[in-house]
Amino acid sequence: MNSKIKLLAIGIVIGVIGWGGFNWSLALTNTEEFCISCHEMEANVYKELQETVHWSNRTGVRATCPDCHVPKDWMHKVVRKIKASKELYHKMLGTIDTPEKFDEYRLTMAMSEWKRMKETDSRECRNCHNFASMNLDKQEERSAERHEPHLWEVTDGKEPSRTCIDCHKGIAHTLPQGWEEAVDNDPLLKVELTKEEKEALAE
Repeated sequence: MNSKIKLLAIGIVIGVIGWGGFNWSLALTNTEEFCISCHEMEANVYKELQETVHWSNRTGVRATCPDCHVPKDWMHKVVRKIKASKELYHKMLGTIDTPEKFDEYRLTMAMSEWKRMKETDSRECRNCHNFASMNLDKQEERSAERHEPHLWEVTDGKEPSRTCIDCHKGIAHTLPQGWEEAVDNDPLLKVELTKEEKEALAE
C-alpha cells in the first residue's frame, strides 16, 4: 500500500513539474525578447514595426510581436505554437537568413499570416480593436468613412462584413512586392468592393 502511495505522490510531483515546465516554456516563447532573438526577425520586421503607430502613438499603448501573432486563449495558443514549429525547420535551413532571402520570401510569409488572420476573423486585432467601441468623430475622415458601415452592422446586431486584415495589410510591416495581385488571385483574401466603395473610388 505504501509503495502505491509513494508512486502516486511521485507521479503527482512529476506531473506538477512537467505541467509547470510546459507553461513556463510557453510563456517564455511568448515574449518579444524571444521573437527577436533570431536576427532574421530583429533585423527586418522588428525594425519595420518601430516605424509604425503600433510602436509609438499618442496613447502610449504599444503592440508587441505576440500581441498580433499569438492567440491569448490557451488552446488556440498551443495550436499556434505547434504550427509555428516549422519556423525552426526553416531557421536550420537558412531560408531567410539574409536580407535578400528575407525579401524574396516576404510575400509567402505575408500571405500565410494574412490567411491565418482572415480565418480567425482578425482575432488578435480584436483583442484591442472593436467596431462597437470606435468614436468616428475622433478618426480621420477617410478612416471614419471606412469604419462607419461596420460600426452600424455591429450596432444592429450583425456580424461585420469586413474583418481588420481585409483593409489593414501592411499596418505594421513593409508590404511585399506583388502583394496586390497575389491577394486578388487568392479566393480567401480577395475582397469584393461594395457598390458604395466602388463609387467612392471612382470619384
